[in-house]
Amino acid sequence: MNARVEGVAGRTAPSMRRWIVGMWGIAIAGMLLASPVAAEETEKPNDTVAAAATESAPVETNLVAPVLLPRTQGQAVEVASYRPRDIQGLNVFEPAKTNNEKFNGKQIIWGFGFAQQFQGLHHQNSALPKMTTVSGVTVNSNQLMEIGYGFNNASANLYLDAQLARGIRVALTSYLSSRHHQEAWVKDGFLLIDASPIDQELLNRIMEKVTLRVGHFEINYGDAHFRRSDNGNAFYNPFVGNLLMDAFTTEIGAEAYVRSNGLLAMAGVTGGEVKGQVQKPQERSPSYLAKLGYDHEFAPRTRVRLTGSFYTNKKSVSNTLYSGSRAGSRYYSVVENAQSTETAQAWSGDVQPGFKNKVTAFVVNPFVKVQGFEFFGNLEQASGKATAEKVHRVWTQYAGEGLYRFLGDQLYVGGRYNLAKGALAGMTGDVKVERIQTGGGWFVTSNVLAKAEFVRENYMKFPANDIRSGANFNGFMIEGVVTF
Repeated sequence: MNARVEGVAGRTAPSMRRWIVGMWGIAIAGMLLASPVAAEETEKPNDTVAAAATESAPVETNLVAPVLLPRTQGQAVEVASYRPRDIQGLNVFEPAKTNNEKFNGKQIIWGFGFAQQFQGLHHQNSALPKMTTVSGVTVNSNQLMEIGYGFNNASANLYLDAQLARGIRVALTSYLSSRHHQEAWVKDGFLLIDASPIDQELLNRIMEKVTLRVGHFEINYGDAHFRRSDNGNAFYNPFVGNLLMDAFTTEIGAEAYVRSNGLLAMAGVTGGEVKGQVQKPQERSPSYLAKLGYDHEFAPRTRVRLTGSFYTNKKSVSNTLYSGSRAGSRYYSVVENAQSTETAQAWSGDVQPGFKNKVTAFVVNPFVKVQGFEFFGNLEQASGKATAEKVHRVWTQYAGEGLYRFLGDQLYVGGRYNLAKGALAGMTGDVKVERIQTGGGWFVTSNVLAKAEFVRENYMKFPANDIRSGANFNGFMIEGVVTF
């Protein structure tokens, strides 16, 4: 079944201004229609979603635990250690432990995430012509394809969370529509053990501090993956695009967490690849990852978090630490030639170092929130190589974003600067890619977000015969997100 949702093709407008005014007019009209619905929302015991307790929640209402979701007979569904997918999930990293003392039977929650973008980007380059023959026709493979204004394909996620026993939860995420995969497919599924299912004193004392996650899951390397757009769920990302080097992948294995008084320690081991395999065992090895951190709220709405993460894999047939997002990039067809296919260019605008055979990466993530002001940073270095390479290459990434949330966190504005530099396979010197994003958003309701950004990306020091030589793209993106 082809579950992809096709967007409406856009046409080139006479001017950017006319498109911006038109699209914002549509967006504002829709928001105004939706606003009375938001105003009529009331706090009823059986109709509200109470946020999972976080170690230091960004919104006062986040201090309620566990998650309560409506049931038809007036009883509440309780799911432990759960990150809300609405506004209460903002700035939640590892969900806090909710050691349930009671188990009221198996309970299930279904959730959904939808995202749609309108793109108004332009690109250019100065690469030397590279003439190739395609289907008997000679073309310049360094010539950029023509792009204009239009809607990108809509993306959608489906979530299933179930409490199976005391302290045992299962989670499943499926992509119903994504840029790279045209069919519905399962992103991940895992078992989370947050309390001892056996009521034994020693086990209960151990599990007061320990959490286990086992299965096929989004690995907990760094903190940026908690603030990125994950296909149809773009609620936690204040901007439209993710980082240039998007450290996100799913692997099969286990992670163990120990938490106490704001301190966090995690160690994990996985199979090292996005899919399970038993062939070519001499070409594969496990991946090891770890995280240390501290997260504390020093005063009401004053929070500091600092974490350091490590990931290493000695050999792999196809490691995907920086190419594991099957959703693809939010910037469609930028800096791509006219002959490339949609599948091949799914990560347009991103930087993929190509560490398929071996990789070691470190990242430090500071996060500070004082009243409505937020700062999030990403300081990262990775080294590795592809199978045919003899020498390790090194990439470094810096990112910093500042936000200001106001009107009860309903509105926000901010900016992000992102720089990645390093050596690509087959190139003698380092290259650089720079991305600047500015924008803001409006939480029309706790489940509906409208956001816009202006983005510019520059490619520097690429060889003259590379399509990215002297390249850049710039313009605006508008995105609507619904999650529940």
